[in-house]
Amino acid sequence: MMMEFLKHLFPRVVLSRNLRFSYTFCLGGLAFTALLVMLASGVLLLVYYIPTPERAFNSILFLESSVWGGKYLRSLHRITSHTMLILLLLHTLRVILTGAYQKPRQRNWVIGCLLLFLTVFESYTGYLLPFDQLAFWATQTGMELLATVPGGSFLRSLLVPDGVGEVLSLLRFYALHIVIIPLGLLLLSFLHFYRVRKNKGVLPYL
Repeated sequence: MMMEFLKHLFPRVVLSRNLRFSYTFCLGGLAFTALLVMLASGVLLLVYYIPTPERAFNSILFLESSVWGGKYLRSLHRITSHTMLILLLLHTLRVILTGAYQKPRQRNWVIGCLLLFLTVFESYTGYLLPFDQLAFWATQTGMELLATVPGGSFLRSLLVPDGVGEVLSLLRFYALHIVIIPLGLLLLSFLHFYRVRKNKGVLPYL
């Protein structure tokens, strides 16, 4: 899978007609680039962030006011997350409008949808981490909405067992945001690129 992923990023040959901007708009590649930027900026943010209810907000204030480039770094991380989500939505729309989800690419369509849903969930888990009033009440609203769907109460108890903003819930959001979901995004991205080469229908030169 890794070799197919690298071959997709660095193809041996590319048809000249496929270099036109109108071919795929490179939306998938741009979204993956945004993911890499988020991973890099997120690792740097970890140096100063403290995932406890008492110190999370103050660690963000310290990052933005006392760390050289800290405010820029946090803004880059936040804006890139919005950009990735927009690119994935546009990429999904293009796939729908061009019928690229049809046979033999149904499996890759499912993988792409999982990537989109996982990206939305990644953004949601990161929303609580600054632990300001906006983050708290937005997460609280999301959890209340989740409890209204079938099975939502069980999921809510897993995500916030002690209430939104408490020690255990913040720690779970933190673990999901920095480890579990990013690993899932990377794995699905590798699998997505692998299926693109495996199908060979979209890119006949592969």
